[in-house]
Amino acid sequence: MTVALERPAATRTRDPQELLNAVAPHITELTVNVFDSGMSLWDREVALLLRDHTMVRDMAERILGNAVMYVIGSIENPDVHLGVGKLVDIGVHQLILDTPVWWGICRLYNGGRFKHHAPFIERRRDGLCLRTGDFLKSQGWAIDKELWAIDGTDCSPCDDKVPDSH
Repeated sequence: MTVALERPAATRTRDPQELLNAVAPHITELTVNVFDSGMSLWDREVALLLRDHTMVRDMAERILGNAVMYVIGSIENPDVHLGVGKLVDIGVHQLILDTPVWWGICRLYNGGRFKHHAPFIERRRDGLCLRTGDFLKSQGWAIDKELWAIDGTDCSPCDDKVPDSH
C-alpha cells in the first residue's frame, strides 16, 4: 500500500525559489519579455543578475534567495522595520527593476498593493542588517548567514516609513 503525504493547506512554503516561481501566473504586463526565454522566473532573475553583475551562478542564487526572503518577509510583516546590506540589496533591486515580476509579486503577496522602494542617500550603520537576518530566521527562513554578516552594520539606506516602502 502506498501512502501519499500532502502538505497541510495552512503550511506556507519558505522556499524562495518556489515563492518566486509562483508569481508567474500573476504577471500580466510585458509577458513576451518575461516568458519568451522559456525559463522559470527563478532562472530568469538569476540570468539577469549574471548578465549585470560579476558573480558565479551559486552567488547569484544565494543573493536572489535572500532577496526573496527579505521582500516576502517585509510584506508579511509590514510593521517591522527591516533592511538589507549591499550584497542582498543587489537581488532586491533585481526584483524591483524587472517591473512585470515586481508587480506580480505585489499582486500575489501584497494584496495587489504596490510596495514602494524609496531609499535614503546615506547608508545606515546601526546594525539593522544583522537584526533583519535574525528576524527572518525567526520567521522560518533559512537565511544565508554569511550574506547577512558580510555587510554587518552597513545597511542599505532603507526607508523607515513602513508599511508602504522598504
